[in-house]
Amino acid sequence: MATVATNKPLLGQSLLELTTWIEDRGQPKYRGKQLHQWLYQKGAKSLLDITVFPKKWREDFADYPIGRSNLDYFSTAPDRTRKYLLRLDDGLIIETVGIPTASRLTVCVSTQVGCPMACDFCATGKGGFTRNLKRHEIVDQVLTVQEDFQQRVSNVVFMGMGEPLLNINEVVGAVKSINEDVGIGQRSLTISTVGLPGKIRQLAAYKLQATLAVSLHASNQKLREQLIPSAKHYHLNALLDECREYVNSTKRRVSFEYVLLAGVNDLPQHAIELSKHLKGFQSHVNLIPYNPINEVDYQRPDKSRIKAFRDILEQKHVAVSVRYSRGLEADAACGQLRSSKS
Repeated sequence: MATVATNKPLLGQSLLELTTWIEDRGQPKYRGKQLHQWLYQKGAKSLLDITVFPKKWREDFADYPIGRSNLDYFSTAPDRTRKYLLRLDDGLIIETVGIPTASRLTVCVSTQVGCPMACDFCATGKGGFTRNLKRHEIVDQVLTVQEDFQQRVSNVVFMGMGEPLLNINEVVGAVKSINEDVGIGQRSLTISTVGLPGKIRQLAAYKLQATLAVSLHASNQKLREQLIPSAKHYHLNALLDECREYVNSTKRRVSFEYVLLAGVNDLPQHAIELSKHLKGFQSHVNLIPYNPINEVDYQRPDKSRIKAFRDILEQKHVAVSVRYSRGLEADAACGQLRSSKS
């Protein structure tokens, strides 16, 4: 049966939605549960793959879009982190990262093709912005990594290409599908943002149990504007006030991401300044030593500078940890994603 471009892909739809879809096309209600299982557990790429369905019916609907991407390229770092370039239906490329440890498999998903935020130290922002991703294009990334590793995904971080809160409706839809359909608990999901006026408040209204991670990267407004151009439109104090509202509304702590750039934002006075902002805050700071990209000449601080920064925060009773990014050798680490092979 011929299809048109407006057909909504099946991936990302709930059991109820899939059951309605299947009944509308002449199949009994129980086929909805079978379709749901083949999409989310068995990895069907086409309705032709679903062998429990009648052959003639499958052939009639063979062209109906499932919503899976095509693998364009992947590379593996020595630590087993894998970078995937996925080609979407319109030919655009996004990047996804699979990060395995002894007990976990984490997927770093993209939410946009490119990113409009243009953070000075990030490769993704250097490449510009093309469009938002749809719900099925986000869920597909999780399934792609899970199928490749032949291991259940335990955690998903919305920290790939793009600013998730500029695509909030599709991101929230993807969170719900990853939770309810793929079967990953919301508390194992993390949504990252650089902070946009009103968007954290909007996210809080959904009452998700996912973790909010705010990319802070600076201890004062002037420095933040230097590193994150959009900060000119959203003062640091206003951002932190909105984060406090989020904690009060959701009863969930906020994680603050802080990329350490040697001689730029890693001095003792920056740590002291940061601690004053976060005093009494239900939060946790992730210090991320800078991962190099070609476009700028920032440097990673040495281990003594990193330790000194962490020690000051600990002395000021700020919960803090240092997170060394995985996948550095494959250009798959934090801040290195760029929709290209290198």
